[in-house]
Amino acid sequence: MDQLTMKKMAANAALQYVKADTIVGVGSGSTVNCFIEALGTIKHKIKGAVAASKNSETLLREQGIEVFSANDVSGLDIYVDGADEITPHKMMIKGGGAALTREKIVAALAKTFICIVDKSKQVEVLGSTFPLPVEVIPMARSQVARKLVTLGGSPEYREGVVTDNGNIILDVHNFKIINPVEMEKELNNVAGVVTNGIFALRPADIVIVGSPDGAQILK
Repeated sequence: MDQLTMKKMAANAALQYVKADTIVGVGSGSTVNCFIEALGTIKHKIKGAVAASKNSETLLREQGIEVFSANDVSGLDIYVDGADEITPHKMMIKGGGAALTREKIVAALAKTFICIVDKSKQVEVLGSTFPLPVEVIPMARSQVARKLVTLGGSPEYREGVVTDNGNIILDVHNFKIINPVEMEKELNNVAGVVTNGIFALRPADIVIVGSPDGAQILK
């Protein structure tokens, strides 16, 4: 079974958690694009969505779904997003699409965080297969990179990428993230860092994994 089919499987399974007359939090990335397409089939049941990226906003509007700002809502029933890696403890690395800061903001609004992935994203230790994205204020790029080296990482500037917030991304290789909560806190305290791609302080509540055996729901 190909990866796209597994992504669609997970995305479609997430529809069961969408309640009528609610505003849905929507992340970004290829699996979320599948969810947005699926959400379009029940758009008449919901009030609209809050999107974590400009690209997702565009796709939602193309489906005829009203897009709200995060400032328009005091909370969300659910937030649906993908991940670049996810552990059995439902902690994640995100930010491959450079939307990590807005994803954390929308996730923080939600009562329930639903992570949709294909089975290739499952890992035992974060940092095993994917570098850790860190969003950085442009003037602090070199300073932050030097600090990341002292912490054991190998930062690489993601050239040609500017986040929706006007910042840059450093992808940090060679981190084996044994204590995700502590590392998330430590990196966020580095001057010039907006946020990092570890989602451990706010892990997923439900994980839906698309696999050759169907959509597996992990609570």
